Amino acid sequence: TLNLNTLGDPATRTAWRDALHAHFTAHKAALSDESRARLDRNPLRILDSKAHADWPIADSAPPIDDFLTPEAADFFAAVTGGLDAAGIVWTREPRLVRGLDYYRHTAFEFVTDELGAQSQVIGGGRYDGLIEALGGPPTPGVGFSIGLDRTMLALEERGVAGATAIDGVFVVTMDSTRQPSLGMIRVLRREFTVTTDLDGKGFNAQMKAAGKSGARLLVICGDDEWQRGQVVVKHLGDGSQTAVPVAGLHEVLRARLAEPVVAMTPQREG
Repeated sequence: TLNLNTLGDPATRTAWRDALHAHFTAHKAALSDESRARLDRNPLRILDSKAHADWPIADSAPPIDDFLTPEAADFFAAVTGGLDAAGIVWTREPRLVRGLDYYRHTAFEFVTDELGAQSQVIGGGRYDGLIEALGGPPTPGVGFSIGLDRTMLALEERGVAGATAIDGVFVVTMDSTRQPSLGMIRVLRREFTVTTDLDGKGFNAQMKAAGKSGARLLVICGDDEWQRGQVVVKHLGDGSQTAVPVAGLHEVLRARLAEPVVAMTPQREG
């Protein structure tokens, strides 16, 4: 299960932190010793307290949504919209926080109910404030930690032996097909190694990136083809291309990637 929350931008986080400090100060006598120690240093961490006595106070704390700037709200909407488009189920967890000041916007964790008390397997978020805090320019970033043993145990519980990825697919999209194609890409990644652009680059820039990626096949999600339920598969080696239904894309990619790689011999001039 993907648990998700937003920590907003710096203005959001500052306003929320002040409100949390006021809220928890009013209930200071009822807080656990650890949370009282955190009150002035980092009141956000009280939301993540493991002490049962703190939970009712944390549940009644003001939510971050009351302090989101329009920009922060739009950012979180874009994140959740992308997850929805990719078919990734997520749960809003308003008490999911990261206490360090360099965290911005998205905080996330993946949890499982198959490992008893050790439920979290991955946790992280955006580090947009980290480089700036170290004296550098504002720089977007993301990071996470993964419990490798827990992940392996969870895979074993599900009977997953390991990935069966086959290298070589680059998905090229248009403005109108970038988000709708995310669900298709997610399904393809269960079998193939798939690269795509998420930064809004134009068609020519994507084609240039595809040529440098080492991919053997392009899947081009054009406007007209997508409306017909099709994509164009192009082989970067021999230049051949054909329109195929999205529903049959797996079979086409599997067959084309199974073909032997033919080395291209440069032709002499003259």
